[in-house]
Amino acid sequence: MTWTIPFIAACWLLVSSLTAQAAGQCRYCHSPDIHLDGLHSRLACQDCHRSGSRVLVDPADRRHGSAGCVACHQGYQQMYAHAMGTRAKEKAFIARSYARVDRQFEQKNCSSCHLQGCRDCHGKGHAISRPRADTCSACHKGYFVGWDYFGRAPREDHERYQRGSWIQGETFLKMRPDVHHQQGMTCNDCHSMQSLIKGRTAAKSCSDCHRPSQKVLEHRIPAHLERMECIACHAAWAPQEYGTFYLQFASGSVEDPYQALTYTRNGYAKSAYLKRQDLPPLGINQQGKVAPIRPQFIAYYSKLANGRAAGRENQLLAAEWRAFTPHTIQRGTTTCDGCHDNPRRFLLEPPQNRIYDLTRDGLTLYSFWNQAGQRMTNGSFMDQARYQRMSTKSPTYQRLYVEKWKQFSRPDALSSPR
Repeated sequence: MTWTIPFIAACWLLVSSLTAQAAGQCRYCHSPDIHLDGLHSRLACQDCHRSGSRVLVDPADRRHGSAGCVACHQGYQQMYAHAMGTRAKEKAFIARSYARVDRQFEQKNCSSCHLQGCRDCHGKGHAISRPRADTCSACHKGYFVGWDYFGRAPREDHERYQRGSWIQGETFLKMRPDVHHQQGMTCNDCHSMQSLIKGRTAAKSCSDCHRPSQKVLEHRIPAHLERMECIACHAAWAPQEYGTFYLQFASGSVEDPYQALTYTRNGYAKSAYLKRQDLPPLGINQQGKVAPIRPQFIAYYSKLANGRAAGRENQLLAAEWRAFTPHTIQRGTTTCDGCHDNPRRFLLEPPQNRIYDLTRDGLTLYSFWNQAGQRMTNGSFMDQARYQRMSTKSPTYQRLYVEKWKQFSRPDALSSPR
């Protein structure tokens, strides 16, 4: 036993010496400034840059399954088989919408999105690190869920609205951030690597950390807990884009004398008819529960040449909605009237309440907030009969309604306890 520790130490020194020599040989031709920190600094170059007989220029590249990384981080290549890697839903949407008018639409406008390799999240070059919140928000920004967690909402497209702080190449409206962000929580507190490997959107649900308190009026209503997602009440706001326009220019370059368009690439410009940052509409998700929904997307297309439409203008290619999870949670909730006396929130807008007359703008749809001509892709809209049952002012509803408003008369009252 007396020789064991010195022997192990000698082996360790030998391995370290060989590793240093191997690294030195690589750096004889390659940049001498390459530097690795942490555990990776103990590895020889070939530990990552060789897989069998192959030399891997980029060990993290998904085109060879990130072979240089998964030799140690086994199983992580499964991420490429799920949403962030396959882009299956996005590709399917494009196939049934914009690809009908331009088969190359995805390559022109969407090819840079989603995973190209491990370094998309874990740093560039040899600066390997764990992802941080700003790493996630580099992609999960704008209309994609993520920015809202930090209290950022997309601005209108016209350049006169592009003012204020710039973060990750975009300006934003300053909104109230998620209560979990305010308490110091970050993305990986709910979204673990293991959950992403398994194709799950989150590692935790609300009930893993929270228990509904019966002291809260809304929690004493069984239908709320049984038929609704927590976020249906606790999402304070959500970005919504109504009418997503892609304009293709016949010349191949963007012709925009008014500087009114943003996001230009490969002869395309993108704009929106209307953007909102308020309470999201509600529908039924795939679990059969009431949940927030938003357009994704109400897709319009026009081809322009010399400032005029070349063919049919404002062609409606899809009018699709999705149930989603706004990251804008707050303790309080909307009032009873926000759901029980608000048909517009369920895309059941009555004619007398319509404000936007889309048909006069040549946009085909009767109303963004009317289900006619639109569909849900991961659930369903609430039908009129169910909404009528929900909105019946029963004696129980009237009693709880009065109790709720009495709470507002107390300046120290909260919708839910701290």
